[in-house]
Amino acid sequence: MTAQPGEVPQRFPLAVLPTPLVRAERLEAVLGCGPLLVKRDDLSGFGVAGNKARALEYLVGAALAQGAEVLVTAGGPGSNFVPAAALAARAAGLDCEIVLWGDPRGAPNVAIAEAAGARILPTGRFDREEVDVLAAQRAAELTLGGRPATAVPRGGSTPVGALGFADAAAELMGQLSDSPQPVEVVLPLGSGGSCAGLLAGLAAAGATFPVIAVSVSRPPEDVRRTVLAMARECAALRGTTAPTADQLELVDARGEGFGTATEQERRRARLALHTEGLLLDTTYGAEAFSVAVDRLLGRPPGPVVWWHTGGLVPAVAHVTGAGPSAGAPAPAMELDGGARR
Repeated sequence: MTAQPGEVPQRFPLAVLPTPLVRAERLEAVLGCGPLLVKRDDLSGFGVAGNKARALEYLVGAALAQGAEVLVTAGGPGSNFVPAAALAARAAGLDCEIVLWGDPRGAPNVAIAEAAGARILPTGRFDREEVDVLAAQRAAELTLGGRPATAVPRGGSTPVGALGFADAAAELMGQLSDSPQPVEVVLPLGSGGSCAGLLAGLAAAGATFPVIAVSVSRPPEDVRRTVLAMARECAALRGTTAPTADQLELVDARGEGFGTATEQERRRARLALHTEGLLLDTTYGAEAFSVAVDRLLGRPPGPVVWWHTGGLVPAVAHVTGAGPSAGAPAPAMELDGGARR
């Protein structure tokens, strides 16, 4: 899904905005540091989409403008974008197909997508990169067959999708207007769209504080180029100032592998739950929150903004012991003929 410079699609409203910016005073008291400001995108108000609702407003808007009947996207069993895309497509009157790597059995996010009417196309493999290519191929196949379709890569990470977080940056700046400027903003980094949009939006607002992106799945040196390129393309769509590379700092939080939190990250996630009632998933939320705590403990006092992006479905599954085990083998299914409705 592409757009030309200055060509911004109309938003399809999904989220309830602005999401709150709150101070975590009970957590600060336990840690003996602060202040910590939490941007509550877990409260975005659309299904269980969290921050993904922001990107989907523009992605769905673009799909509708293009006359699409089907939204085709991709992801894995634990992807928070998978159910969000299915719900957004349903709200817009679109059909949805999702090319899925890994094993979908017992995955709560996949179950929600299916309940919303999405067609799941499992590859039966653990190759995360190929699913974006397969989604584009599936969209082309549907279009040639007479059903116009639009393909969206994993996480909705395109310059168009990033526009949602460029809006979020302006939203944050408005909420900070009567507060000291933060030392930095910390958020998780997967496919990179949210971080790219945030950088573009902060540059447009003239904000210079750094963005600390916590990479949970990709080597920082690889994803950095992707994020900065997407941020510049996002800024070009709006005709605003492009962000500079020195505003982005990446932290490698891959640990033992994607979706596997360390014991310290799990302990800190429990602390967030017990002090502030915050539910954190162990793929994105716990990792980024732990880095925010490290930053608070390792510098002179100054506001740090931690962006709670959501992930409520896997967070609940983790707390209750539901959901698939991390390393379960994938069934041997073919993309064509192996689809499940």
